[in-house]
Amino acid sequence: MTEKEKMLSGQPYDSRDAELIKQYHRARRLFQEYNSSASTEKEPRERILLELLRYKGKDVWVEAPFYCDYGEHITIGDNTFVNANCFFLDNNKITIGKNGLIGPYVQIYTATHPLKASERIIKNEKRGTRYVTQTQPVTIGDNVWIGGNTVLMPGVSIGDNVTIGAGSVVTKDIPNNVLAYGNPCKVVRTL
Repeated sequence: MTEKEKMLSGQPYDSRDAELIKQYHRARRLFQEYNSSASTEKEPRERILLELLRYKGKDVWVEAPFYCDYGEHITIGDNTFVNANCFFLDNNKITIGKNGLIGPYVQIYTATHPLKASERIIKNEKRGTRYVTQTQPVTIGDNVWIGGNTVLMPGVSIGDNVTIGAGSVVTKDIPNNVLAYGNPCKVVRTL
């Protein structure tokens, strides 16, 4: 099993694997090109997103700057708007439904590490220090608004027709048709 296969299946993997580093550098080249392009350069920006992302629906708008780890594990549905300064740590799949509003500075994390330093840090004379990393996918349903400065933790799923208040830290699944906010994010009421 390759390190990439381990990564996508949630098993511990070596994030400094040559194949993953190559994909990492590819993503940086593409999002740097995207971030430095003029907002009026619609066709070149569209081409870059189609090359960077696993899937981009029609009429998706991604404000620059935008950052990700690999890009190829990100799916964004039709008519979704991603505001400026978002970072999608896509070491596993990030799936965003249609008609979404992703506020500025939203961070979506799929990677996690053991809490105990002795389990997290591996020292090897030949390979140097490595860190145990595992992943879990993040899923966001249709018609979801995620307020600015929100953080989505690995493994969370947000249902359809949800509003997440600005500044929230989402650590658990959020069901359909609710308003949720806070740190940790909690359901406040049904919509």
